[in-house]
Amino acid sequence: MISKMKKILIAIIIIIFGFVCYLILFSKLFTYSPIIIGFTKHELTNTIIYVQKGADYNDFTRIDTLIPAIENFHDLKFIQKPEIFIFRDSLSFIKRSFSKARFSAYPSGRLIISPWALKEDQQGKISLEIYVRHELSHVLIFQHKGIFAELSYPKWLIEGIAVYSANQMGTSFYPGKDETYHSIAQGNFLPPFDFKTNREDKVKLNVQYRITFMYSEFACIVDYLIVNYGKTKFLSYMKSLIKSNDHDKIFKQIYGIEYDKLLLDFRQFVEKNDTFKTTK
Repeated sequence: MISKMKKILIAIIIIIFGFVCYLILFSKLFTYSPIIIGFTKHELTNTIIYVQKGADYNDFTRIDTLIPAIENFHDLKFIQKPEIFIFRDSLSFIKRSFSKARFSAYPSGRLIISPWALKEDQQGKISLEIYVRHELSHVLIFQHKGIFAELSYPKWLIEGIAVYSANQMGTSFYPGKDETYHSIAQGNFLPPFDFKTNREDKVKLNVQYRITFMYSEFACIVDYLIVNYGKTKFLSYMKSLIKSNDHDKIFKQIYGIEYDKLLLDFRQFVEKNDTFKTTK
């Protein structure tokens, strides 16, 4: 006969198991769930797109055809087809997402798209293609780096690569290259490795949109590396960081200078090439 204490223990285990199942299937751990409930699966040539029942979206090729260009820029292939999720309503999205951002990419290889992102695309406020290319750049690196990619890959670089590869500067809320240069020349600059640390909040930036300025700043650094040292070296830098976490050592081996010296050179270059200053 099972004792009262064992019954209580079994009940607790069942409750905990049920709660974890709920989190995985319908809540914040959804992006890691092995089982997808309430979505219709559409397997295409390059992607797998899941559409929540009741959602009005069927323009699948618009997303699927973006993959070759993403792979070509990064000189990497997706290890497996990225899984993209389209949601019916904002509540369903927020319940399953750790972030309220329009788009969220996860190391699991999944990308979730908010309903308001689709609406803003229809209204012409943002470009779905540009944002999806940005996020799938993350997914591609996550797939090659592994489940802890978000923790170990330089956060500034992963955003800089995404913005640059998606040609996102100068679109939507992102300042263009010249505008970013001018802001940097005026003293607005976030040391890249301060991004997403406690130090970030201590850096004052006199810009219209703080986060998109930072992303464009990082993209400008990527652009500087590619233009001045060549894309071959940049790809070697990007790929080496997939295999190793020793950023400064890798940077010095590939570029022949210290990373801090690169940032100094970049800022001096920006000062000399601030077109806003020279035209006013």
